[in-house]
This record gives sequence, structure tokens and C-alpha cells, in this order.
Amino acid sequence: MRNPRRTEKIAFFFLFLATALIVLPVGLIVVSIVRKGLPAISWQFLTDIPREGMRGGGILPAIVGTLYLVLGAIVFALPIGLFAAIYLSEYAKDNVLTRIIKLAIVNLAGVPSVVYGLFGLALFVVFFRFGASILSGSLTLGIMVLPIIITASREALESVPQAFREVSLSLGASKWQTIRHVVLPNGISGILTGTILGLGRAAGETAPILFTVAAFYHPQLPRSIFDQAMALPYHLYVISTQVPNVGDKMRYGTALVLLGLVLIMNSVALVVRFRFRKRHRW
Repeated sequence: MRNPRRTEKIAFFFLFLATALIVLPVGLIVVSIVRKGLPAISWQFLTDIPREGMRGGGILPAIVGTLYLVLGAIVFALPIGLFAAIYLSEYAKDNVLTRIIKLAIVNLAGVPSVVYGLFGLALFVVFFRFGASILSGSLTLGIMVLPIIITASREALESVPQAFREVSLSLGASKWQTIRHVVLPNGISGILTGTILGLGRAAGETAPILFTVAAFYHPQLPRSIFDQAMALPYHLYVISTQVPNVGDKMRYGTALVLLGLVLIMNSVALVVRFRFRKRHRW
């Protein structure tokens, strides 16, 4: 006869082992980047332009370019993703077509980023003739994170209890008033979390911006959305593989800034989720 407690302990052991196999390598990578990159972090490194053929100076244009791309992506993706999630969760009927659309959105979240880069090259750079620019890169990154935002927003809206909607409608509120004043405020934590996590992925991608915006060396700050720009992921790739005799301090310092940017976004997502969760009474 099986012992349930023994089976539970064995299951917990394998779950802990699987978690450790994931966390330990990631922790070692982070520790290595911090240890080798921290000596490079200085005010000059963060605010100066690249010099000496990108072997010296700072990474300010890459930081600014990355922030522009992330901002452009959220301006494009968040409204479209939120409205699509509202339609799918609140208005669309549960039929075969709706289920196919939901499945397609989930599958699009797993498409390799290089495919989005080629799509952005064909659509925005060539067809719409935006050229290699911040506009093309932002739209490409926005399309890439759109499935993540739609999925996270839809799940957040569907997690709001149905009783909230029924009470609001019974008091005379319209469908849209119920969504605006009841559903959205109670699902905002999941929406913001999914959005920020999607932008964290966009900030660290290289392939989409490689085809649509990233410049090998562009020390000037961009002046319009039609300018090319440097970006941290592509700059890190360039100084690691294309430029000879770049010191480890420069490479790991750039990696640490990029890692810090992504970690800050993820931390903000966790804090926002925690603060909004505290307000829920259900």
C-alpha cells in the first residue's frame, strides 16, 4: 500500500530539484555579470558617447535608443492589446472562431523574434518606406509583445468574478460602464504586469531591431522617429563579436546595464501587482 506522505515528499523533492536546476545557472550568470561589469559603471560610462571605435567612452546613445524603442512599443501595443482583450473576454461569443483566434494569439507569443524582425523589415522598412528608423523598430517590437499583452490582459479581465458584473448591470449600468468602472479597475494589476513583462522582453531583443532600426555606430542622439538609433542589445552584440580588442569591462558593463534595465522593469511589475492586489477583497 502506498504511503501518501512519502509520495508527496518525493514529488516535492523533484520539484525543488527542477527549480534549483533553473535558478542556479541563472544566478551564476547574474553574479558573473555583476562581478565583471560593476567596475565599468560610472557617471561617464552612462552619460558619454562611444569613443575610440567603441572601445572606450560610454553608452548613452544605446541607452536612449533602447528607451525610445520601449516607449514607442508600449504606445503602440498597449491600447490595441487592451481593446482586443476587452473584446475577447467581454463581447466575443464562445464559438469555434473565437477559440481559434485565442489559440492563434497564444501561438504568436512563441514565434521566434527573428521572424518578427523579418516581418518588420518587409512591412515597415520596405512596404511603408519608413526606412530603418525608431518608428519601424518600435512598431516591430510592439507587434512582438502584442500577443503577450493580449493574453495577460484577457486573463486578468476573466479573473474578475462574474458576480461583480451582474451586480453592476442590475444597478442599471451599461455594459461599457461595467467594464470601465468595475472590470478594468479590478483587473488592472494583471494588465500592467503583463505589459511591463512584455516590454522587458522587448528591451532585451536583438533580432527585431537588427533589421529595422539598430545602427552599428551612431553616436548622436536621435532627433526624430525616422532616425536610426543604437540600442543596448545590438551594441552588446557588436562590441562582443564585431569590434576587436574591446575590454571585458566594457562588454560586461554594457551587459550589466541591459540586465539592470530588464530587472527594473520586472521589479516594477511585481511592485505594481502587489500594490493593486492589496486592494482586492476577493
